[in-house]
Amino acid sequence: MKAPDNDTFDYAVDRFADIQILRYRAPGFDTLSLKQKQLIYHLSEAALMGRDILFDQKCRYNLAIRHTLEAVYTHYAGDRENKNFQSLETYLKRIWFSNGIHHHYGNEKFAPGFPAEYLDALLRSISPSALPLRKEETIDDLIGKLFPVIFHPDVLPRDNNYYAGGITPQEAENFYAQQKDPADPTPISYGLNSRLEKQAGGRIAENVWKTGGLYTEALEPIVAELKEALPYAENKTQENIIRHLIRYYETGNLRTFDAYNILWVQDTVSEVDFVNGFIETYGDPLGIKASWESTVNFIDKEATRRTEIISTNAQWFEDHSPVDERFRKKEVKGVSAKVITVVMLGGDCYPATPIGINLPNADWIRRDHGSKSVTIENITHAYDQASQGNGFNEEFVWSDAELESIRRYGFLTNNLHTDLHECLGHGSGILLAGVDPDALKSHSSTLEETRADLFGLYYMADNQMTRLGLLPDPEAYKAEYYQYIMNGLLTQLVRIEPGKDIEEAHMRNRQLIARWAYEHGQDEQVIELKKRNNKTYVVINDYPRLRTLFATLLAEVQRIKSEGDYQAGKRLVETYAIKVDPALHAEIRERYAALKLSPYRGFVNPVMKVTKNSQGETVDIHLDYTESYTGQMLRYSRNYSFLPAYCPE
Repeated sequence: MKAPDNDTFDYAVDRFADIQILRYRAPGFDTLSLKQKQLIYHLSEAALMGRDILFDQKCRYNLAIRHTLEAVYTHYAGDRENKNFQSLETYLKRIWFSNGIHHHYGNEKFAPGFPAEYLDALLRSISPSALPLRKEETIDDLIGKLFPVIFHPDVLPRDNNYYAGGITPQEAENFYAQQKDPADPTPISYGLNSRLEKQAGGRIAENVWKTGGLYTEALEPIVAELKEALPYAENKTQENIIRHLIRYYETGNLRTFDAYNILWVQDTVSEVDFVNGFIETYGDPLGIKASWESTVNFIDKEATRRTEIISTNAQWFEDHSPVDERFRKKEVKGVSAKVITVVMLGGDCYPATPIGINLPNADWIRRDHGSKSVTIENITHAYDQASQGNGFNEEFVWSDAELESIRRYGFLTNNLHTDLHECLGHGSGILLAGVDPDALKSHSSTLEETRADLFGLYYMADNQMTRLGLLPDPEAYKAEYYQYIMNGLLTQLVRIEPGKDIEEAHMRNRQLIARWAYEHGQDEQVIELKKRNNKTYVVINDYPRLRTLFATLLAEVQRIKSEGDYQAGKRLVETYAIKVDPALHAEIRERYAALKLSPYRGFVNPVMKVTKNSQGETVDIHLDYTESYTGQMLRYSRNYSFLPAYCPE
């Protein structure tokens, strides 16, 4: 997607705390057939119906807290302009954004910003019928359960509702290790779709997320909406994909989930596509349990020409990778990639969303059947447009030469890096026979993102990029290299609170790469941190040499994954990815604060407006972009709240 110079669409929606809310456009939606729009509509409804699942996965008190604060916000008739009420509104907006009371990136619990006495008074000023109270429960009961969680920093300081009953990490790892067969060439993703619970007497068992099981109240309407989508499937393959997903939700059977993933990978012809399910394990410190997420999209045919070139040449990229030949795929299978226009975001993809997706995650499915990758270009376009003229690059970029390079090529190279990361990086390489896919344990997510980023960075500077017509200039890659190192060493620090470590896997990955390259290139001054007017800047003196450093690190990270070398992976992460320089951190945060920008951004979804004729038949569906952030969140809570909102017993 190339942005027109006179793009007058208003992307900004709201701003609070450290967050800016944007809206995205879905150009081309109006040109879709009515049948395609109806398919998108029902898949989008299914995407919204799982919202409560993610809230509960992140903390068992999240739903009760959200419903309680929404009741106060909606029904309180007193002074809404005073400082405490404004702080309560900000706290509620943060809960909506993070899908709970823990920060969506750092995972630490954020403070409410108003006193407990104030919330106590507000709760007593509204009708108890508006609050999530069980029969016989009182407001005092609610306060007694919720206030320690909201106001005491040491109560549930981290998010996680994947393990219950005091299960230790070692107990969880042992539980799943006993189920695995090292000789199985097609292992299921044990534990992906369940809560692990220690029951009376110390017995450990899974509570599976399925209809009739845990989260059935939300999964049943999701299944119903998927069934509504079936008549509008574009072809028999897509219809079969949806049926397999329904069967998986109804049974919780992970073999069925694998069968669904294989079918999904093989569908490369449908224009409309979707993700729906328990997918990514970033939120689980053990990397086992998956959060619920969904996206609904359609193909951007013009921009997809770029990813088709990449996927067509996948074997060339694999063969020329700088990793040991033992770890390369001899035959790359089923790699497909496209650029998409997203129409609906849900679960762990909303309001904050990825800009690219590569699935499925099972290594054996990638090996035997391939993978499917997408770059979400209407999201990157919205980010780009919302950043125009905000002064960020002028503050942190070293010189006019880098600024001009970023201005000319930054949007293109950023999207291309995402293409390479998702399409080829995640799908590259192999595990050696007998290596446990979970061997890297809690560091698996960080190292996997490191591997995919390095793959993309290495090939960004390859002459093949210009030969294939993916870059217009052999020097264009420098825009991505500069932005990546600047972000990894400096600017992503604005997202970290003073005194905190880096926790989020993608942020750890970026610092790991940037710091490793900086330190291993110091003798040759490949990268320097220079001071000017008491401000620190990144200066890259030798771009070709930086590429060779990326190649060396890629080879090592691939070896770590292929051999399951946990100790080597642990050393890399703990040495380069976690700790930050306090003085540099303070400087970067101070400079960023002066720009009055928000380090985190997310989105509101468009609203699907259905037009019916006098017989009640749908004749058209169009997108409305005018809904506010608060309006959308309250509407979603009214219309898509399916799980019980009571406090845990």
